Amino acid sequence: MFEDLLVHIPTERSPRPAIDASISLAMSAAARLDALATGYASTNVPFVAEGGAAIAASLQLEYERAMERAQAALRIFEIEAKNARINYGKYALSETTAETVSKAGAVARLYDLTIVSQGDPDCDTFDNQLPKELLLQSGGPLLFIPYTFRGTFKAARIGICWDGSRLAARALRDAMPFITEADALTTITLNASEVPSDASPERLMTHLARKGLPAKTVSLQSDRSSLQASILSIAADESLDLLVMGGYGHSRFQEAVFGGVTQETFRSMTVPVMMSH
Repeated sequence: MFEDLLVHIPTERSPRPAIDASISLAMSAAARLDALATGYASTNVPFVAEGGAAIAASLQLEYERAMERAQAALRIFEIEAKNARINYGKYALSETTAETVSKAGAVARLYDLTIVSQGDPDCDTFDNQLPKELLLQSGGPLLFIPYTFRGTFKAARIGICWDGSRLAARALRDAMPFITEADALTTITLNASEVPSDASPERLMTHLARKGLPAKTVSLQSDRSSLQASILSIAADESLDLLVMGGYGHSRFQEAVFGGVTQETFRSMTVPVMMSH
């Protein structure tokens, strides 16, 4: 299983999904869990007649308030971590958004898995954007937890989204600690005729069988506009606890721009999703 976990605790929306899921995962895996809380300092400081000194004072106040939010989120995490008796660490960042992306991305590169929560559409905050940036910057897998999630994370029934691509293969390998412990596996392929024959769903089934991992396969035809809806429908029909998929996209400056299925997953996930880029 994963031994060294990182969780991002949001400070401008509910921290509960990330906290609940990460602590329950750390308990089940007997893993260390470090928490990173990020407070954001606005650089849109209003003009003041007094000049540079007043602007510097306003910026300093922004950083202090951001740090207070980060520390408050970590206090919630620490209470739960102590109650769960897990091995944990914690630290806070109070930076501009660009600096936060850079530092948080670097931090995440040294962990087996990073846990983040899905953006809350009711909150217009950079907390919604940072998980997407971490997917691109961390160099490792991210576990996205729906913003409606409560309770204990489990991965007993796993769906493997397979299109034969490099990113799908990366996600499959990264998820092996979950996959090898699962009670049931389902491979999900949409529009199988478009999948390379040398990486077909049938060959994936053979690959898993060689590892002693029997799986059920579900293959459907789907319009491009409804790929994500089809995946979520299968997840509901199969009572899946976790979806595994590649995360398609690229980063331009501070904006994450993703492909259609990945972007829809960010918006509409109903179960935890593990992504690799």
